[in-house]
Amino acid sequence: MPESLAQQYFPVLVQIFLAVLVAGGMVAAGLLIGQKVKNRVKEMPYECGIIPTGNARERFSVKFYLVGMLFILFDIEAVFLFPWAVVFRELKLFAWFEMVSFIAFVFAGFFYIWKKGALDWTQTETSKAHKPPTALELMLKNDLEVAGRR
Repeated sequence: MPESLAQQYFPVLVQIFLAVLVAGGMVAAGLLIGQKVKNRVKEMPYECGIIPTGNARERFSVKFYLVGMLFILFDIEAVFLFPWAVVFRELKLFAWFEMVSFIAFVFAGFFYIWKKGALDWTQTETSKAHKPPTALELMLKNDLEVAGRR
């Protein structure tokens, strides 16, 4: 067992040094060995095989940023699962109930934003207004009409 602080952190420092050495070696090898071809096609921005058109400074839809923020939010919530998994055996049944309630709240939020349409940025506001009713909505409407006749 390491006795001093330097002995405890020595393996971490060696790993960081090796990572920097390997990354630097790969970059240097690419610069020394790689071909240096300069032409008009190589200097064009790559747009997934499509010839770029228009201005790159166009405004994105707000829904694009909303989906990005929601991804970060749920990603951060998923990070809370890791410390729980580490101490799960020590906390026993209490930890299980706590995590079940946490996951239930996360899923409730997920289904709420899904129902609100926050994850679907392909639809416009006008297409949402003319959306056909779902099967559940039709069944509920039919049940209400039958109940009203009685």
